[in-house]
Amino acid sequence: MLAASTVAVNPAAAEDVELTMYYPIAVGGPLTQVVDGIVAEFEAANPGISVEAIYAGNYDDTRIKALSALNSGDPAQLAVMFSIDAYDLIEQDLIVPFEEVIEGEEEQAWLDGFYPALMANGQIEGQTWGVPFQRSTIVAYYNKDMFRDAGLDPETAPQTWDDLVEMGRALTTDDRWGIMIPSTGYPYWMFQALAIQNGVELMADDGLSTNFTDPAVVEALEFWVALGQEHGVMPEGTIEWGTLRQAFLEGQTAMMWHSTGNLTAVKNNAEFDFGVAMLPENERRGSPTGGGNFYIFKDATEEERQAALELIKFMTSPEQAAKWSIETGYMGVSPAAYETEALQAYTEAFPPALVARDQLEVAVAEFSTFETARVREGLNNAIQAALTGTQSPEEALAEAQAAAERLLDAYR
Repeated sequence: MLAASTVAVNPAAAEDVELTMYYPIAVGGPLTQVVDGIVAEFEAANPGISVEAIYAGNYDDTRIKALSALNSGDPAQLAVMFSIDAYDLIEQDLIVPFEEVIEGEEEQAWLDGFYPALMANGQIEGQTWGVPFQRSTIVAYYNKDMFRDAGLDPETAPQTWDDLVEMGRALTTDDRWGIMIPSTGYPYWMFQALAIQNGVELMADDGLSTNFTDPAVVEALEFWVALGQEHGVMPEGTIEWGTLRQAFLEGQTAMMWHSTGNLTAVKNNAEFDFGVAMLPENERRGSPTGGGNFYIFKDATEEERQAALELIKFMTSPEQAAKWSIETGYMGVSPAAYETEALQAYTEAFPPALVARDQLEVAVAEFSTFETARVREGLNNAIQAALTGTQSPEEALAEAQAAAERLLDAYR
């Protein structure tokens, strides 16, 4: 893989190329400044290319804005969008596989250099449609000071669902909750983790079917509901994705499940001793991967595609991936990133930065099907209906399954 300082475009092929790139931020914080800095470094190294990097909101906002641009007179050439958008983007014939853009052994080695678990959502029917950039797994953050006060070992987070309940009870007081799991924003993602931990995948590998009514899936949602309604270790109802990090920092909860993309913000703002751990298990350990991949749009010219590829290679190079990981908490997307001096020194001084990467050993592809957005919306609604008590988990998931089958029948 090319080092950041040596990535440069063939001047003849890239002279005066202008790129527009849309990208999301899902965890808050000043990450736009980090992206702007990386882009500025790229432009300095590649004076024939100018890049307009447009922050477009969350993942759904970014998809909408990028696709709107494609239908306007001012389209984009590339974007960072949900890794799970691949099926829909392929179906709409909007993106090109990277195999059609890369050339030679060196670029093939770059494409082969990412963590396989992070490539799972982008590799469909033998081709690579998206490559990893801001990628994550769900991790458990916990307040070690509160663990000590409750008589718990501050170096040992819950290892099982039973531990989560037992330790959650010890940590819950009149002033705080034992655990909070967000159920707005990306509830399907948290639920996928619970389903995996109970031994079941929510979808098939081909994107054509879902397993929402599997008894183990229903049991996983019943467990989530029971954390609030039965065990009293989590607030009943829904918990906001966007404000949960601040709630953790303010001591409103002793534990939270959230993206590793929050890690640096927690590190920089926590006024207490905190830990980071893999998620607990029931039948097995596991977390879905998450986050955004780079895509190249089909309407880009050959010169624009090559320039976009060079930008993507630069932003995913070991040095830049290491910098991105340190600045944000997202994981380095390749083993080579963790071999850089910078990330080796950082993880030695701050071992929690390795948790999300280590969890890749038990991670699975994020929930994705054809008609992903609509299928996902039905699942999100089911989760929230169960958590708010308007439907039983079994009833809510049956409705979501029926809706998913209607949407996916056309693709079978």
